[in-house]
Amino acid sequence: MKYFNGTINLIICLISSTIIIYGINIIAGFAGADYSFTHGETFLIWILMAILINNCFKK
Repeated sequence: MKYFNGTINLIICLISSTIIIYGINIIAGFAGADYSFTHGETFLIWILMAILINNCFKK
């Protein structure tokens, strides 16, 4: 059960980090900024954002 909860938590963090990253990028695009990321940069930002979200929701 512990592994199941950890897996669900990981999936939620990864999905929410994707939404946050693209949301910020879209809002910046409306403001006139043009951000282009390589695949490696996107992966690192995605993982770091998921870690940040996971740490924010710890009890």
